[in-house]
Amino acid sequence: MSRAPVPRAVLVTGASRGIGRAVAHAFAQQGDRVAVHVRSAVDEGRETLASLPGTGHVLVVADLGEAEQAAGLPAAAEEALGEPVRVLVNNAGIATGADLAHPPATTDTLTWQRHWETYLRVNTLGTALVTHAMTRRLVELGLPGRVISIGTRGVHKGEPEFPAYAASKAALHAMDASLAVALAPHDIAVATVAPGFIETERVADRLNSPAGDEIRAGSPFGRVGRPEEVASAVLWLASPEAVWASGATLDLNGASHLRP
Repeated sequence: MSRAPVPRAVLVTGASRGIGRAVAHAFAQQGDRVAVHVRSAVDEGRETLASLPGTGHVLVVADLGEAEQAAGLPAAAEEALGEPVRVLVNNAGIATGADLAHPPATTDTLTWQRHWETYLRVNTLGTALVTHAMTRRLVELGLPGRVISIGTRGVHKGEPEFPAYAASKAALHAMDASLAVALAPHDIAVATVAPGFIETERVADRLNSPAGDEIRAGSPFGRVGRPEEVASAVLWLASPEAVWASGATLDLNGASHLRP
């Protein structure tokens, strides 16, 4: 008979809705205590918090685009939860959107620079600061831990309208590979999930538009992914049984893009 998992303190960044909310729910469902992070969507964060099964969950607010707030987020979560964060899920970040499109052939230099700075400041540097603070604390305390970052299929397939977005996520893929090697002696496993198109509130308009059929046809399953499917993968990667997956990138794109 397998033993029930020991409850852990979990920090999920960008958990106001979508994938982050589904991930927070999956950990809470198995008995973990979750710190739900938001930047400005406090009301939605409270909705996530109220929806979680179990008790002891907390809401933490920080702007990952501000270095000091990003670096202080794990400590804020630890204070609110009353124990060190043992699992970090890096989900927060600036995603693709029409106002952030910057195809190289038609984008002026200043706009190009502005979008690159925006994506890299939040998706790359902010996430790196949160991860460094969380893992350094575990090393200091001699505790094992797990880090899982939500990357993107676009790292491998390309994002022609949003090259800075793909690059900012590619940096996380590379960071996780390096940290998996560096932190293994401290019993901290690190892995990446690379989703394809996922059905969330943010993209509902696109899926309901004439482009929706084309998007769904990108997978031979004839649909897009669900947040719960990403959450299930994250939950496994954070489990004791998945320690040997440290350093791996798990593709979750419904065979819409295959890597050699």
